[in-house]
Amino acid sequence: MRALLADAARTLVPPKDDRHGPLPPLLLVLTLVTGLVDAVSYLALGHVFVANMTGNVVFLGFALAGAEGLSATASVVSMAAFLAGALAGGRFGTRFAAHRGRLLALGTAVQAVLVAAALGTAVVAHGRVTTPVQYALIVLLGLAMGLQNAVARRLGVPDLTTTVLTLTLTGLAADSAPAGGAAPRPGRRILSVLAIFLGAFAGAWLLSKAELALTLGLMLAALTVTALVARRLASSEAAWTRPPG
Repeated sequence: MRALLADAARTLVPPKDDRHGPLPPLLLVLTLVTGLVDAVSYLALGHVFVANMTGNVVFLGFALAGAEGLSATASVVSMAAFLAGALAGGRFGTRFAAHRGRLLALGTAVQAVLVAAALGTAVVAHGRVTTPVQYALIVLLGLAMGLQNAVARRLGVPDLTTTVLTLTLTGLAADSAPAGGAAPRPGRRILSVLAIFLGAFAGAWLLSKAELALTLGLMLAALTVTALVARRLASSEAAWTRPPG
């Protein structure tokens, strides 16, 4: 337990010589955003995911098989938007490959703009999710999450993809001491799971108590703070800003 707490502390407050520097805590904020985003997409936009593409592909299969309450069109639109966002994130990753701080700053800034557009859409619609509003929000949030995934992939911080938890949970169990493993970074893995859980919980709670706009506003606030912090840190040329490996 002491080792677990120490590892979690290093994730939240990394030492100055850590090769990933401040990236882990910033990526944990983006992981929290993922939980908020999928709470909105699943609970308010017609049972579709915009961040969890594994679930979305499964939902598409269910919808095509005739399952009630699911839309094949919504799933396809979400995947198309996600891929477009990932393509943009890949371009950013290529252009800013030499400096991870600038890459994160730019990626989160563009994400914030997309979420701000989603918030504006919800405000104009007075919280009513008509079909045009539904698809506008799916596209905007899908673009944002595709971008986030591509940027996180290029940053290359182990166990902090910001969305995919299957491998994280697998590693947590398979690499543990009872399994005969060395149990590397258990604190980081657990914090990643907790971040997305808390985001999903907060998003579901806010949607049950308030309008959609408030949840989108919380996402925007988290992304804006992350972008500003990343931009400030991007002026550094410390070791963590260089590509991993």
